[in-house]
Amino acid sequence: MSTILSVNVGTPREVEFRGRMVSTAIYKEPVMGAVRVEGVNVHGDDQADRHNHGGTHKAVYAYAAEDYEWWSSGHRAARHSSPGTFGENLTTRGIDVTGAVIGQQWTIGDVVLEVSEPRIPCFKLGIRMDDPRFPIEFANAGRPGAYLRIIEEGEVSAGAPVELGPPPGHGITVGDIARIHHRQHDAAGRLLTVPQLAESWKNWARRVLAEKASADS
Repeated sequence: MSTILSVNVGTPREVEFRGRMVSTAIYKEPVMGAVRVEGVNVHGDDQADRHNHGGTHKAVYAYAAEDYEWWSSGHRAARHSSPGTFGENLTTRGIDVTGAVIGQQWTIGDVVLEVSEPRIPCFKLGIRMDDPRFPIEFANAGRPGAYLRIIEEGEVSAGAPVELGPPPGHGITVGDIARIHHRQHDAAGRLLTVPQLAESWKNWARRVLAEKASADS
């Protein structure tokens, strides 16, 4: 059964990074009971940088318990990680999050979420893991987690079942997009075939294709 293992929230805090203070909300902790999901957030949660980490297409971030278990035998900083460590709002069980198709809907009680894009790690994940190189390892691992947009508002709680809707026919997953972004720029044109993908990603694909065409000419 697909379920929500944990609901995690956090608010921005100031941390030191390379001699300067930066604001980050990557430190998230599990919460008990039902939590409201509405607008562009989970109640009690926020992002320090809404341009890169929040907004409509990045309202909720999900990461799989199975992927945490994969990390537990690898990177030293991730061996003892627990729900919320990677900054996710929903820690799931029984969902292939990497294989989630863009535009696929998840129903959790009266909440409906829609898979929107992968997480592209930034230096703040390195701060959280106390290893500035960890974002590179995270990207190379090919287990990006999934951002979701909120289609229907409501409440979620740990233990709630998740009903996965039928995947859209284009078949492009969050894992595909992360791989194209990090290593397979030649496949950027595939992103233009995904109706549910945010325009920012399509603009990225167009830039990559234009640069390639210019280099080839």
